[in-house]
Amino acid sequence: MRLQGKLSEWDDARGFGFVQPNGGGDRCFVHIRAFAVRDRRPALGDVVTYAVERDAQGRRNAVQVRFALQRGGARNTPAAERKGRDVFPRKTIAVLFLAGLAGLTAWMHWPMWLPAAYLGASAVTFLFYWFDKSAAQHDQQRTPEKTLQLLALFGGWPGALFAQSVLRHKNRKAAFQQVFWVVVVINLGALAWLLHQIPR
Repeated sequence: MRLQGKLSEWDDARGFGFVQPNGGGDRCFVHIRAFAVRDRRPALGDVVTYAVERDAQGRRNAVQVRFALQRGGARNTPAAERKGRDVFPRKTIAVLFLAGLAGLTAWMHWPMWLPAAYLGASAVTFLFYWFDKSAAQHDQQRTPEKTLQLLALFGGWPGALFAQSVLRHKNRKAAFQQVFWVVVVINLGALAWLLHQIPR
């Protein structure tokens, strides 16, 4: 049975605290590793849903913890519902761009290294996203967001889109997404300039 409660204590530096169930009852210990989705850090007062397990000493621990509310009080939308509203998925944009660039390269006789460079940069960027999500789930050293944005700037943005769609990583952080799409526009602008320099 899942319960809903509020983080009544939280030590962010040490990554643990206590959650008090709504309506009263015994509080549960909660660790950062118990959060099923960690796209942001927990904070004092966050409303969460959770299941309860007892450890070897019989103490109550919160497990399978999920945020019930977003920052600001808005209700979290289930992943399936968010996916249903994703009219044009990120991975579709990535695949269409790479396939279109390869096709245009063959048709227009552009240098073959161009689509190869985008594909290689995309593969590297996807791996960086994968490592960063794994690090977030295991409380290990994270990849700086600046590094992820630089990889996108240098042609890895299709791989970043694919990772955001498939891994569900960095796809809901508004500040990151704002910078990311500016980076994509800059890269496309640079690509257009480069193609304009190729002799016809």
